[in-house]
Amino acid sequence: MHRLIVRMLCGMTLLGANGVSGQNFPTKPIRIVADAPGGGTDFVARLVARGLSDTLGQQVIVDNRGGAGGAIAAELVARAPPDGYTLILWSDGLWTLPLLRSVPYDASTDFSPIALIGILPSILAVHPSLPVKNVRELIALAKARRGELSYASGGAGANSHISGELFKAMAGVDIMHVPYKGGGPGMTALMGGEVQMMFMGAASMMPHIKSGRLRGLAVTTAEAFPLLPGMPTLAASGLPGYQSVLIYGVFAPAKTPAALINQLNREIVRVVNTPDVQDRFVTGMIQTVGSSPEQLAARVGSEVARLGKFIRQTGIRAE
Repeated sequence: MHRLIVRMLCGMTLLGANGVSGQNFPTKPIRIVADAPGGGTDFVARLVARGLSDTLGQQVIVDNRGGAGGAIAAELVARAPPDGYTLILWSDGLWTLPLLRSVPYDASTDFSPIALIGILPSILAVHPSLPVKNVRELIALAKARRGELSYASGGAGANSHISGELFKAMAGVDIMHVPYKGGGPGMTALMGGEVQMMFMGAASMMPHIKSGRLRGLAVTTAEAFPLLPGMPTLAASGLPGYQSVLIYGVFAPAKTPAALINQLNREIVRVVNTPDVQDRFVTGMIQTVGSSPEQLAARVGSEVARLGKFIRQTGIRAE
């Protein structure tokens, strides 16, 4: 993990003989590449872009580049000039996708980390007909009905798939994986009783839990999640060490001058700490972070080390 962090931070170059200082930056619009419209990264990217447009005095445009699990967007930014005008705002798929299949970029060397924006946990929810009220009861039922229960995911290699397989491995249960073409269809299947359980982002799950169409059992953060008071974690519900969250980070192409990285970090952190963005993040169930570049690199390195080992052991592959 230490080597990966160092490799990622090497993408952040110090001020060199070219004298790049960032004092005249920006002089033209900035592009933030994000996933398809309507998703989590698009939501976060638009909040950041709007705030940066105000503080930097230049238009900041969100360029939606969905498809191929994020590989298209990542390759676009990896090949862009390292001048601070092309950034990517993405979640874990940027660095987990290379663990799942071949991609045309190297997550550890092709990007310069700028800031960890926020954390979005998932919720483990079950269909109300399932006779369980908590995680321990779910595990007991799964062991008693070995191979009979099923869980939905948004597709092979999706965060909901990795969360489900991690649950199976740590709980020692046999539950069938049923992949759908996206998280929305997976949740529809869960509410329709086609499957019995699913891990999905808290913002998507909570309306259905409040309506009674689903029963929320636990949140996937390592510690109690402040935006979901009273909801237990899986780690505290019989699976110590369980954690599976999405983290939103901003990156520039490798070799972007450190002065620009630091300037962008200051402005982005300022934006995410404004009351308006904080309120919108709460609505989206995102816990604000606003880290340094080094902290983002360390978090990515930790996740790659942890999930890489698990993915190799289980043989999970993306479509």
